[in-house]
Formats: sequence, structure tokens, C-alpha cells
Amino acid sequence: MNKLSLSLFFTMLLSIVFFSCKKDENKVYYYGGSAPVLATSSSSKDDTLRISYANQYATALAFNWTNPNYLFTTGISSQDVTYTLEIDTVGSNFTNPNMKKLQISKDLSLTLTDSALNDYMLNQLGLDIVSYHHLEFRVLSNLINSSATLISNKIAYLAKPYPIPPKVTPPGTAPAYADGKLYITGSATPGNWMAGGDPELLTQKFTKLSSTLYEITVNLTGGNSYTFVPVYGNWDNKYSIATKNDPNEVNGGDFQFQGQDILAPAVSGSYKIQVDFQRGKFIVTKL
Repeated sequence: MNKLSLSLFFTMLLSIVFFSCKKDENKVYYYGGSAPVLATSSSSKDDTLRISYANQYATALAFNWTNPNYLFTTGISSQDVTYTLEIDTVGSNFTNPNMKKLQISKDLSLTLTDSALNDYMLNQLGLDIVSYHHLEFRVLSNLINSSATLISNKIAYLAKPYPIPPKVTPPGTAPAYADGKLYITGSATPGNWMAGGDPELLTQKFTKLSSTLYEITVNLTGGNSYTFVPVYGNWDNKYSIATKNDPNEVNGGDFQFQGQDILAPAVSGSYKIQVDFQRGKFIVTKL
């Protein structure tokens, strides 16, 4: 190899080594962090939370937790940290599909009022108002894209939800709603869309399980739509969802007074539909 070739070879080699070193120097490595330490305070002198409608705006629980101090080769993380407060029943180990998750950005504290905690117990966890329930709380910390999850310690309390007005006013006459009725109508149903003034179609009528809970078993045509009405043949009032034919609510979700058409599941067949006015939710189950 002549001198010029050797010179070019060593120049290229040095360039590669220098570039590799610079490239390694620019890498950022995650070293870890410390799981948040969760602490709480309440007006209770023991582990029983005595929440009530009369004190609905009072603080039921105040939470605070330590900074996880995510550590990188560049030092303590300056990235935004997202926290999630999880509320579940003891024994479910935070696997309950109905557990409540509250997203908190950057803050290291959160306060829950009696009203908020009561709503989560009744309408999210679906707990009864008869007895006290064992609740567990914990905090998760995450970096961007739910990465580097760290989980805090768990704290438990006893609490009993108090009765509140239904989230969606049921059909019928208040306060007992004893005369309420509910029907299903739409292109997804055997009766198709009702016309104004159509007579009551009993095959489209829900069974009333309580003043706030209705249930029906009906054949649905996949991909078509439906809605709920308190008077068959009358479009003045209806119960439906916020976004028309929302694909995220084919198996149920939140509903409201008035609203838009509900999309049936893709597969045609027999379905049980429950409409719960107390919680403001409906559930669609394939049979």
C-alpha cells in the first residue's frame, strides 16, 4: 500500500472512531427512579370515611406523593411526569375493569370531595349504598408514552356511598318514577324505526327492574343503529349517546337525555341491553 493510500486509510479510520465516540456520547440512558410514596389525610380519626350528601363539597381525602426523581445520564429528568391515582376495592388488586383512574399532570397532590368520591363509588365501581366497602388507593408515575412506570404504596379506607339523584332522569313521574316505560327503536331492531304516532310495540318494550334500571333481550342487526324512547311513536324525548354511531360504545357506555343514534355491534344476533339511569350507563351483552 503506497503512502497516499495509507494516509487516506488512517484518516477514514480516525473519522469513524471519532464519529462513533461522538455518537456514544449523545446517547441518554435511563438509570431508574424511586417509586412515589403516597400519603393521605382526612377529617376522619380512623380509616373510615363518613361521607354524606350534606357535606358533598367538603374534602373527603387529600392525597400527596413524593417525586419519583427519574434519573438519566444527563441527570434528573426534566421531562413531564404524568401521575394516575387508581381507586379499587380491596382484593381486586387493581385489576377491576370498573376501577377509577384519575390522570394528574405534574402535580404531586390531589383532593377528592365527598361528592366526587361518592360518584366514583356509585357510578364507576358500582358499589351499593347498604354497607361499607374496603377501598384501596395508589399512584402510578409515568414518563412520555406511559414509559418507566413506578407504583406507589397502597392505602386503604372504609367508605359507604350515599344515595344521590339519578345521573340521567328516568322516564315517568318524579319522585318515584313508578309509571316510567322504555322502548328501543331503530334500523337495528326487528321493528325498524318507529314513525310518529305508531302504536306501542310490546316486543320493543323494556322490562322495568327498578325505577332506574331497565332491561330487554332483542335481536339486533349488526352495523345498524337504534335509540331508546319513553313513549313509542313519539320523538319528543329520547335517550341516546353524545356522538352519533360512536364505535367505542357498541358494547355500552354513557348515555344522556336526547343525544344521537347508537351503533349496534357488528355481529347480528340476540343481545341483552341494560339501561341504568342511576349511573347514566347502558350495557350491551351478546347472548
